[in-house]
Amino acid sequence: MNTDAWLADTRTSYDTVAVNYADQIREALAEKPYLRATLTLFADLVHAAGGGPVADVGCGPGHVTAHLHELGVDAFGIDLSPVMIDVARRDHPRLRFEVGSMTDLALTDASVAGLLAFWSLIHIPDDAVPAVFGHFRRVLRPGGPLLLGFHVGNESRLKTKGYGGHPMNVYVHRRQPDKVAAWLRDAGFTVEAQILLDPDESVPGAVLFARRQS
Repeated sequence: MNTDAWLADTRTSYDTVAVNYADQIREALAEKPYLRATLTLFADLVHAAGGGPVADVGCGPGHVTAHLHELGVDAFGIDLSPVMIDVARRDHPRLRFEVGSMTDLALTDASVAGLLAFWSLIHIPDDAVPAVFGHFRRVLRPGGPLLLGFHVGNESRLKTKGYGGHPMNVYVHRRQPDKVAAWLRDAGFTVEAQILLDPDESVPGAVLFARRQS
C-alpha cells in the first residue's frame, strides 16, 4: 500500500469528522475506569523516571493529553489531522498541540520522557508498524515508558462512514497483543505489562506498557 495514499486518506477522513468525533468522545474517559487507571499508572511511571515532556502521538481532539496534564504530566499532542489539532487547541488552549505523523516524528532524538499512542496505531498498516516503533524508540529517552492502546482481533476492515455519518476512507487494523509485543521487542523495547480490556465485547481492547532499552 502506498504510504502517501493511506496517510492522505487518514488525514482527510479525520479532518472531515473532527468536530463530531470530539463531541462524541469528549467525556469518554469518565465512563472507562480501567482505561483511566492505565493512564494513571503511565503518569506514575513518567514521574518515577524523572518526569519531562510526554508525547501523545495521534492525540485527536486532545482529551487524553488533557487528562495526563491533570495527572501532573507535561503532555503535548501530535496528530496527522490539522482540523483535529484545531479542535484540540480550541478545547484545551493552554496545552501544546502540533500537526505531525508518527511515520516521521519531527522530534529530537531522546527528547521525550514518555510516549503514548492511544488507539492511534489502528490505521497504520502492518508493514509500516516497525518503522513507527523505530521512531518511538528514537525520540524516547533511555528507560522512558511507552503506552500503547489498540483494538484486538485478526482482521482489517475499511471504514467508510464515521462520526456524525460523514464519509471516511480508512482501514482499521485489529491485532493480537502478542504480535504487537513482538514488534516492540524487535524495535528495542522491553514489554512490561499487557492488559486486556472488555474481553466479552465484540471488539476488545488491549493496553501494552513497554520501556525503551538503554
